[in-house]
Amino acid sequence: MSGDTSSAPTSAEATQDPAEAIPTAEGLPEVADPPTPPAPAEDAPSADPPADRLQELERQFATLQSEHEALRGQYMRIAADFDNYRKRQSRDQEDLRLQITCGTLSEILPVVDNFDRARQQLNPQSDEAQTLHRSYQGLYKQLVDVFKQLGVAPMRVEGEPFDPNLHEAVLREPSQEHPEDVVIEELQRGYQLHGKVLRHALVKVSMGPGPLSTQPAGQPAPDQEQAG
Repeated sequence: MSGDTSSAPTSAEATQDPAEAIPTAEGLPEVADPPTPPAPAEDAPSADPPADRLQELERQFATLQSEHEALRGQYMRIAADFDNYRKRQSRDQEDLRLQITCGTLSEILPVVDNFDRARQQLNPQSDEAQTLHRSYQGLYKQLVDVFKQLGVAPMRVEGEPFDPNLHEAVLREPSQEHPEDVVIEELQRGYQLHGKVLRHALVKVSMGPGPLSTQPAGQPAPDQEQAG
């Protein structure tokens, strides 16, 4: 009887809860939870396909190229307008300078005419008069040289065809030596400034041979017939 009781479980062992024999999680190592993937944004646009993106870039390039051509054309027009304005201003300034020069020289031309008339009328006889004449000729030559330096040139009109752009006819008379509309005599000298008329020449113009020269030899003129 004593041998059987030694192998029987004690009361404490008999009353132990079977669940207590299972090891708890406190003795095991902790395992990290896997990361949660982010939720997709509701408003984010989806990536364009490569073909659509290429078309969009081509449209933008065409727009920029069109704007570039428009700006380039505008620049070229502005540059051309400015160049025309610069040339027009230069021409206007040159015309104004020429007008002022012509106006000033026109006031001096009568003085030159008086010098020329006096030079033609002088006929010095004595030594004193010749000395005075040489001084006068030197002064006249100096005045003429100044005109040449300014570009003033006298016209040579005698024997030339009458040109209303250069000449002003004061008298017309028959001439046996000159045909019709040819300058016979210069009454007042004309001048040009760089090819532009500074003053028209006052001239006498031929009307051609008179009516008597056209009658046959031995035939009286109409006036003579009436007188007879």
